[in-house]
Amino acid sequence: MTTVTAASGSVARIVAALSACLIIGVSASAHAASSADAPSVRVSYNDLNLATEQGSQALYGRIVAAARQVCPSSDIRNLAGLAAQHACEASAVAHAVQQVHSPKVVAISMARARQG
Repeated sequence: MTTVTAASGSVARIVAALSACLIIGVSASAHAASSADAPSVRVSYNDLNLATEQGSQALYGRIVAAARQVCPSSDIRNLAGLAAQHACEASAVAHAVQQVHSPKVVAISMARARQG
């Protein structure tokens, strides 16, 4: 289980990391939030084998989807808000990926970051 909020071993650390990321992202978009107020999403990965490329890809996709759910969305015409949204999502994903401690998930994240 991972978080963008989590509930299993190293996944519980993801919840804290994503909460922190969300606070930073929300602060960047000029909203005040405490860690108790930060939105979070529980991401389960008990059904995935992170030793495989397929399992790692699936978890990365779940993390990205969860980051999109918890980061405040912005009107595409509001460039500052849109930039804050993207920064929040990128930060949440990076911290969640780091907390999973899976080299395959890290490699997928780095490859996606290079693609833009």
